Amino acid sequence: MMKIGILAEQNDQRIAVVPSVANKLQELGAKIMLESDAGVKAGFSNEKYTDAQIVDRKTILNDSDLLIGIQPLEDEELNKLKANALVIAEYKPFFDKEVSGRLKQAGIRAISMDMIPRTTLAQSMDVLSSMASIAGYKAVLTAALKLPRYFPMMITAAGSIKPAKVLVLGAGVAGLQAIATAKRLGAQVEAFDTRSAAKQEVESLGARFVEVAGAKEDTGAGGYAVEQDEDFIRRQREEVQKRAMNADVIITTAQVRGRKAPFLVPTSTVEKMKPGSVIVDLAASTGGNCELTKDKEVIQSHGIWIVGDSDLANTMPEDASTLYANNLFNFLKLIIKDGELDLDFENEIIKSAYITH
Repeated sequence: MMKIGILAEQNDQRIAVVPSVANKLQELGAKIMLESDAGVKAGFSNEKYTDAQIVDRKTILNDSDLLIGIQPLEDEELNKLKANALVIAEYKPFFDKEVSGRLKQAGIRAISMDMIPRTTLAQSMDVLSSMASIAGYKAVLTAALKLPRYFPMMITAAGSIKPAKVLVLGAGVAGLQAIATAKRLGAQVEAFDTRSAAKQEVESLGARFVEVAGAKEDTGAGGYAVEQDEDFIRRQREEVQKRAMNADVIITTAQVRGRKAPFLVPTSTVEKMKPGSVIVDLAASTGGNCELTKDKEVIQSHGIWIVGDSDLANTMPEDASTLYANNLFNFLKLIIKDGELDLDFENEIIKSAYITH
């Protein structure tokens, strides 16, 4: 019987497999081993994993045929795995160009969940979209807590308050969730995206679509932005600056897969924003859409709060873990047959996610 190991994340509050999914994996014919207290930070105690064997980390590393996590293991732990073990995590090979080589050298087979194609067929396995949706939601709440002004319009005996103006840059999954959340809080929302197809989605959520003509588009980009020419970037920045000067909050989400995030909010734009305004940069880990962003830091510059955080899903670990685990289970059903691994490389989803060919 195949042994599936579930490790505690070292720098993450989430867990890759929640109790309900652990039970489903056992129904596929696998034996589940859980590192003790691996799910506690996400709200899942050992007792909730009713049929899993609770063991220490060393046992899981040494005995697992399939090792499941979110963050990649350090090289030191990879060397402790049994020969031909299969590891599943988010390896981000588009950004870490050498990761496949390191895994091969260690004799490890690996699947990267962030490499699952962002297609209709693989939608139920798309962890990037699941986590981006949470990030977009949390970005607006983070901004609301920092902003020294109301989001909704208020009419009180003490006077009237105008609604906050929110500008969302990038209308992918995170951007659309940010738009929806800001609208629920009563803000006036504008959104920009290089993809003309995003216009209908933005307007369906009650926001105004900011259009800059002449953008390059690629329907196969999987929800990522497409690198633009200098003329478009110049006109884009001019339009963004015009909108940013009146915005109370800017949520930035634009990323180009495998490349540095595009600069959409230069220092000159930040300098013209209203004091107390907030920028939440979800592209911080790939350089940021704001020139002043510092990854994993909250700073104040020119009177503007700038929150650099690409990992806001980690701040909602219970729901984030549940969504991740459901995505993972839908993928595992493709590769586990009768309690054993069955990697069919004719399947485009498996072929794309398997990074150690």
